[in-house]
Amino acid sequence: MKNNGIECCDAVEIHASLLDIVKEKMPDEDALYDLAELFKIFGDSTRIRILFVLFEAEVCVCDLAQALHMTQSAISHQLRILKQNKLVKNRREGKSIFYSLADDHVRTIIAQGLDHIQEDLLH
Repeated sequence: MKNNGIECCDAVEIHASLLDIVKEKMPDEDALYDLAELFKIFGDSTRIRILFVLFEAEVCVCDLAQALHMTQSAISHQLRILKQNKLVKNRREGKSIFYSLADDHVRTIIAQGLDHIQEDLLH
């Protein structure tokens, strides 16, 4: 049976044992909300571009602005969002502040997403 182009079951049959497993493994609503909010941060191409630069090197705002052909103000705004969401960290060296990925989780999330879209392109 199709419902608005989506394949559906021909009969309503609840599989309680499967639903019990799902209920046991499902994170609570707060965790799911926080996860959705995290993925919203990745929903901006400028922030993705910044993260890709940070894959390669720890850089300052000036370097990021030059690499991405953007103003330092625009870069700073995006870095603030990334830092608030614990995706990047910074350190001061003299008059410069250098940014880097907060941890390897950020690299993994982006790499997995890229693998996923490239897989679709190959098929």
